[in-house]
Amino acid sequence: MKKENLEKIQSKLDWTTRKIWFFILFILISLTPPITKEGYSIKETGVVIFHILRSAFIKDLSPVYPVFKIIPTILIIALILFKNRVRRIFNLYAGVSYFLFSVVQGVGITHKYGFGIVTGNVIGMLIVSMSWFWEVLIDKGDLTPPKISPLKYWVAPLAFLAFWYPVNPETLKPDFNPVYLFVNSTGLAFCTMTPIYIGILSIYYPKVNLITLRITSLMGVIIGFWNILTNFVINPYLLWWNGILHLPLVFISIYGLVLSLKKIEVTSF
Repeated sequence: MKKENLEKIQSKLDWTTRKIWFFILFILISLTPPITKEGYSIKETGVVIFHILRSAFIKDLSPVYPVFKIIPTILIIALILFKNRVRRIFNLYAGVSYFLFSVVQGVGITHKYGFGIVTGNVIGMLIVSMSWFWEVLIDKGDLTPPKISPLKYWVAPLAFLAFWYPVNPETLKPDFNPVYLFVNSTGLAFCTMTPIYIGILSIYYPKVNLITLRITSLMGVIIGFWNILTNFVINPYLLWWNGILHLPLVFISIYGLVLSLKKIEVTSF
């Protein structure tokens, strides 16, 4: 496709994703009821989602957890060292990551409801994935080191905390064992990788694809909201630390969404 046509599509996508109706539609999509093999009543929706998430395929992938911790670490280091020479590889990996998140976190086999799909999450994450693949195609971002205030790097420690995810899997209480940097499931999880992806885009902002930043941040805000509700309102006694470890997702997603809505001429890079 010609560069001129890609730019026209980029402009239309930017215009569309700024509209209130797009936000409303995206939120409604995220609320799509789950699909299960066994039927359920509408009042069971929350319970069904809980069961699917607890039985999601990610639980069975522990042998490859270290792989998905090492790859993004290498890519981030490569991004720092080689800058734009690896940006397409980085963006492609992000797109693949969100596709994997949708499958391994949004699909599972439960004892009560059989095969199930958290439809809203899966569709939302697939849209995020497509936004990253779009960036691979149009290649709008400029990931050369920006001259910015050090204060802009406030996202880094929060994103690192999310990636580390220092929680004891048995007690769900704080456990700052450094081994979790290499062996837990955070490399395959939306809530823990999204702060990293948005954080990187926010550091290089405004020379990034605002559509990718906007859609990723919007999904992050939605997922973050449900996590705050679950961890701090529904079951704070058991899940308070899990809730704290989801705050990077909430704060960085809101920050990224605000940045993405600023009036920046996206075709001027």
